[in-house]
Amino acid sequence: MTNSVFIVDDHYMVIEGIRSLLQNEKGIEWAGHATNAASCLSFLQNQLPDVILMDISMPDKSGIDLCKEVKEKYPSVFIIGLSTFNQQSFIQKMMDNGASGYVLKNATQAELMEAIELVAKGKTYLSEEVSKVLRKQNDAHIVLTRREKEVLELIAGGLTNIEIGDKLFISSSTVDTHRKNLLAKFQAKNTASLIRIASQMEFI
Repeated sequence: MTNSVFIVDDHYMVIEGIRSLLQNEKGIEWAGHATNAASCLSFLQNQLPDVILMDISMPDKSGIDLCKEVKEKYPSVFIIGLSTFNQQSFIQKMMDNGASGYVLKNATQAELMEAIELVAKGKTYLSEEVSKVLRKQNDAHIVLTRREKEVLELIAGGLTNIEIGDKLFISSSTVDTHRKNLLAKFQAKNTASLIRIASQMEFI
Protein backbone atom coordinates (compact mmCIF):
# COMPACT_ATOMS: atom_id res chain seq x y z
CA MET A 1 0.00 0.00 0.00
CA THR A 2 1.31 3.44 -0.96
CA ASN A 3 0.72 6.40 1.34
CA SER A 4 1.00 9.94 0.00
CA VAL A 5 2.73 12.23 2.49
CA PHE A 6 2.55 16.03 2.71
CA ILE A 7 4.66 18.19 5.03
CA VAL A 8 3.74 21.52 6.61
CA ASP A 9 6.77 23.25 8.16
CA ASP A 10 8.20 26.74 7.93
CA HIS A 11 11.82 25.51 7.92
CA TYR A 12 13.05 24.47 4.49
CA MET A 13 15.88 22.40 5.97
CA VAL A 14 13.36 20.32 7.94
CA ILE A 15 11.27 19.74 4.81
CA GLU A 16 14.32 18.74 2.77
CA GLY A 17 15.63 16.53 5.58
CA ILE A 18 12.38 14.60 5.88
CA ARG A 19 11.97 14.41 2.11
CA SER A 20 15.44 12.90 1.76
CA LEU A 21 14.60 10.34 4.45
CA LEU A 22 11.35 9.28 2.81
CA GLN A 23 11.65 9.82 -0.94
CA ASN A 24 13.30 6.47 -1.74
CA GLU A 25 11.15 4.43 0.62
CA LYS A 26 8.72 1.89 -0.82
CA GLY A 27 5.14 2.68 0.04
CA ILE A 28 5.74 6.45 0.30
CA GLU A 29 4.58 8.91 -2.30
CA TRP A 30 5.77 12.50 -1.88
CA ALA A 31 2.73 14.77 -2.20
CA GLY A 32 4.59 18.04 -1.59
CA HIS A 33 5.00 20.62 1.15
CA ALA A 34 3.71 23.93 2.50
CA THR A 35 5.60 26.46 4.60
CA ASN A 36 2.55 27.95 6.30
CA ALA A 37 -1.08 27.22 7.17
CA ALA A 38 -2.54 29.27 4.30
CA SER A 39 -0.63 27.42 1.60
CA CYS A 40 -1.47 24.10 3.25
CA LEU A 41 -5.22 24.86 3.13
CA SER A 42 -4.86 26.06 -0.47
CA PHE A 43 -3.15 22.79 -1.46
CA LEU A 44 -5.84 20.68 0.21
CA GLN A 45 -8.56 22.29 -1.92
CA ASN A 46 -7.15 20.45 -4.94
CA GLN A 47 -5.46 17.35 -3.55
CA LEU A 48 -5.78 15.26 -0.39
CA PRO A 49 -2.74 13.35 0.86
CA ASP A 50 -3.11 10.30 3.08
CA VAL A 51 -0.89 11.68 5.84
CA ILE A 52 0.22 15.19 6.80
CA LEU A 53 3.33 15.75 8.92
CA MET A 54 2.41 19.04 10.60
CA ASP A 55 4.73 21.39 12.44
CA ILE A 56 3.23 22.84 15.61
CA SER A 57 4.73 26.35 15.43
CA MET A 58 4.24 28.26 12.21
CA PRO A 59 4.23 31.98 11.39
CA ASP A 60 0.55 32.47 10.45
CA LYS A 61 -1.28 29.91 12.60
CA SER A 62 -0.33 27.28 15.16
CA GLY A 63 -0.26 23.68 13.96
CA ILE A 64 -2.63 22.87 16.81
CA ASP A 65 -5.31 25.18 15.34
CA LEU A 66 -4.53 24.12 11.77
CA CYS A 67 -4.87 20.46 12.76
CA LYS A 68 -8.41 21.08 14.03
CA GLU A 69 -9.36 23.02 10.88
CA VAL A 70 -8.00 20.37 8.52
CA LYS A 71 -9.69 17.49 10.39
CA GLU A 72 -13.03 19.31 10.36
CA LYS A 73 -12.82 19.99 6.61
CA TYR A 74 -11.06 16.79 5.53
CA PRO A 75 -11.69 14.04 8.13
CA SER A 76 -10.12 11.36 5.90
CA VAL A 77 -6.65 12.97 6.15
CA PHE A 78 -4.47 11.63 8.96
CA ILE A 79 -2.25 14.12 10.78
CA ILE A 80 0.99 13.55 12.68
CA GLY A 81 2.20 16.40 14.88
CA LEU A 82 5.82 17.24 14.18
CA SER A 83 7.70 19.28 16.74
CA THR A 84 10.77 19.99 18.81
CA PHE A 85 8.42 20.47 21.78
CA ASN A 86 7.79 17.40 23.93
CA GLN A 87 5.65 19.04 26.62
CA GLN A 88 2.54 17.15 27.59
CA SER A 89 0.26 20.15 26.89
CA PHE A 90 1.31 20.39 23.22
CA ILE A 91 0.94 16.66 22.69
CA GLN A 92 -2.49 16.52 24.33
CA LYS A 93 -3.79 19.55 22.41
CA MET A 94 -2.72 18.08 19.06
CA MET A 95 -4.39 14.75 19.89
CA ASP A 96 -7.54 16.53 21.12
CA ASN A 97 -7.72 18.40 17.82
CA GLY A 98 -7.71 15.21 15.80
CA ALA A 99 -4.05 14.28 15.27
CA SER A 100 -3.35 10.55 15.04
CA GLY A 101 0.27 10.78 16.12
CA TYR A 102 3.07 12.93 17.47
CA VAL A 103 6.72 12.71 16.45
CA LEU A 104 9.70 14.80 17.53
CA LYS A 105 11.96 16.34 14.89
CA ASN A 106 14.87 14.20 16.03
CA ALA A 107 12.96 11.07 14.96
CA THR A 108 14.79 8.38 13.01
CA GLN A 109 13.78 7.25 9.54
CA ALA A 110 12.41 4.02 11.06
CA GLU A 111 10.24 6.00 13.50
CA LEU A 112 8.86 8.21 10.74
CA MET A 113 8.04 5.22 8.56
CA GLU A 114 6.35 3.40 11.44
CA ALA A 115 4.34 6.51 12.34
CA ILE A 116 3.12 7.01 8.76
CA GLU A 117 2.22 3.35 8.27
CA LEU A 118 0.35 3.09 11.58
CA VAL A 119 -1.71 6.29 11.33
CA ALA A 120 -2.61 5.51 7.70
CA LYS A 121 -4.25 2.33 9.08
CA GLY A 122 -6.28 4.39 11.52
CA LYS A 123 -4.07 3.69 14.53
CA THR A 124 -2.31 6.06 16.93
CA TYR A 125 1.45 6.63 17.01
CA LEU A 126 3.44 8.36 19.73
CA SER A 127 7.23 8.20 19.44
CA GLU A 128 9.02 6.47 22.28
CA GLU A 129 10.38 9.76 23.61
CA VAL A 130 6.90 11.32 23.59
CA SER A 131 5.43 8.29 25.37
CA LYS A 132 8.15 8.57 28.03
CA VAL A 133 7.32 12.25 28.58
CA LEU A 134 3.67 11.42 29.10
CA ARG A 135 4.44 8.55 31.46
CA LYS A 136 6.95 10.62 33.43
CA GLN A 137 4.66 13.65 33.81
CA ASN A 138 1.70 11.57 34.85
CA ASP A 139 1.88 7.81 35.16
CA ALA A 140 -1.88 7.57 34.95
CA HIS A 141 -2.15 9.86 31.93
CA ILE A 142 -3.80 8.32 28.90
CA VAL A 143 -3.88 10.10 25.53
CA LEU A 144 -6.98 9.43 23.46
CA THR A 145 -7.69 10.56 19.93
CA ARG A 146 -10.91 12.47 19.36
CA ARG A 147 -12.46 9.41 17.67
CA GLU A 148 -11.45 7.15 20.59
CA LYS A 149 -13.20 9.58 22.97
CA GLU A 150 -16.35 9.45 20.84
CA VAL A 151 -16.30 5.64 20.75
CA LEU A 152 -15.65 5.46 24.51
CA GLU A 153 -18.64 7.70 25.27
CA LEU A 154 -20.92 5.60 23.05
CA ILE A 155 -19.64 2.36 24.60
CA ALA A 156 -20.48 3.84 28.00
CA GLY A 157 -23.94 4.62 26.60
CA GLY A 158 -24.45 0.92 25.99
CA LEU A 159 -24.30 0.97 22.19
CA THR A 160 -23.08 -2.04 20.20
CA ASN A 161 -20.25 -1.88 17.64
CA ILE A 162 -22.79 -1.78 14.80
CA GLU A 163 -24.79 1.01 16.45
CA ILE A 164 -21.62 3.02 17.14
CA GLY A 165 -20.49 2.49 13.54
CA ASP A 166 -23.84 3.74 12.22
CA LYS A 167 -23.70 6.79 14.47
CA LEU A 168 -20.10 7.73 13.54
CA PHE A 169 -20.33 6.61 9.87
CA ILE A 170 -17.54 4.06 10.24
CA SER A 171 -17.52 0.27 9.88
CA SER A 172 -18.16 -1.99 12.86
CA SER A 173 -14.68 -3.50 12.36
CA THR A 174 -13.16 -0.01 12.75
CA VAL A 175 -15.21 0.42 15.93
CA ASP A 176 -13.86 -2.91 17.15
CA THR A 177 -10.29 -1.71 16.51
CA HIS A 178 -10.97 1.44 18.55
CA ARG A 179 -12.55 -0.71 21.30
CA LYS A 180 -9.44 -2.94 21.45
CA ASN A 181 -7.17 0.12 21.53
CA LEU A 182 -9.22 1.56 24.41
CA LEU A 183 -9.04 -1.73 26.36
CA ALA A 184 -5.24 -1.71 25.88
CA LYS A 185 -4.79 1.94 26.84
CA PHE A 186 -6.87 1.60 30.02
CA GLN A 187 -5.44 -1.88 30.69
CA ALA A 188 -8.99 -3.14 31.01
CA LYS A 189 -9.93 -6.82 30.66
CA ASN A 190 -13.43 -6.22 29.33
CA THR A 191 -15.96 -3.52 28.47
CA ALA A 192 -17.36 -3.31 32.00
CA SER A 193 -13.93 -2.65 33.53
CA LEU A 194 -13.12 -0.21 30.69
CA ILE A 195 -16.18 1.89 31.57
CA ARG A 196 -15.41 1.69 35.29
CA ILE A 197 -11.74 2.73 34.90
CA ALA A 198 -12.52 5.46 32.36
CA SER A 199 -15.22 6.82 34.67
CA GLN A 200 -12.87 6.82 37.68
CA MET A 201 -10.31 8.75 35.61
CA GLU A 202 -13.07 11.17 34.52
CA PHE A 203 -12.85 10.39 30.80
CA ILE A 204 -16.62 9.86 30.78
